[in-house]
Amino acid sequence: MTWIVAVIAVALVFGALDAVWLSWAGPNFYRPKLGDLLADSFRMAPALVFYAAYVAAVVWFAVRPGLAHGIASAALNGALLGAICYATYDLTNQATLRSWSTTVTIADIVWGAFATAVAASAATFAADKFG
Repeated sequence: MTWIVAVIAVALVFGALDAVWLSWAGPNFYRPKLGDLLADSFRMAPALVFYAAYVAAVVWFAVRPGLAHGIASAALNGALLGAICYATYDLTNQATLRSWSTTVTIADIVWGAFATAVAASAATFAADKFG
């Protein structure tokens, strides 16, 4: 039951945070900075594959250690995981695409660290209390 609670909590918290961020940042930040690099419309299938894999990674690499060592461990591991994952995407784009905004790279890395730390911390708390 602990792992089910953890998965649901990560999915809900990270999903809610990312939905709020993307609904603002899509039109106000990403579109002005990246323009023609962005697809005309959102593609649900690849997003769902990403979120499923990411939720599993957050549970394994941040919540699991958080349950053993406390919420601070979950927050730290979540922040590191988020920063590394988002940096991988953004820095690869910056290295391989003709035009990629450094501002987007920095904002994404900070966002990934923050959102993943919050989701991992909340899920650790929920799994510990309700799992």
